[in-house]
Amino acid sequence: MTVETGQKVTDFSLTNNKGETVKLSDYKGKNVVLYFYPKDDTPGCTTEACDFRDNYESFQDVNAVILGVSPDSEESHKKFIDKHDLPFELLVDEEKEVAEQFGVWQLKKKFGKEYMGIVRSTFIIDAEGVLQKEYRDVQVKGHVDNALQYIREELNN
Repeated sequence: MTVETGQKVTDFSLTNNKGETVKLSDYKGKNVVLYFYPKDDTPGCTTEACDFRDNYESFQDVNAVILGVSPDSEESHKKFIDKHDLPFELLVDEEKEVAEQFGVWQLKKKFGKEYMGIVRSTFIIDAEGVLQKEYRDVQVKGHVDNALQYIREELNN
């Protein structure tokens, strides 16, 4: 079952880049920007992560935390964070359970080959844990600004 806009998101827990267990419910009272990306340290994923990094304080100003999720390992996340000075947590979803919960683990095609992978997507969850907005099959350019603007205009009135 995938999440639906306007519904409370079922709590989940994943390990972060420090080996700690993180639950969605840990962030009750904050807006959560949950973004799924295919792979650490690849061009599009690096651009997206750095865009979130560069706007980190603006997200904090609107009571929002940023959580990145990919199937990469804790060690891979650590290296990615260190290399690009990312100020937010990256969560390990090696079993793809949360990716499946959000419907982003899908069949993809590249150069005529089919494979399963993460479809770049972002979900805005409000302070009560309700999914307010979803961006699926995201194009990186301008995406972070759109997410920030949505939170400013729709969730922080």
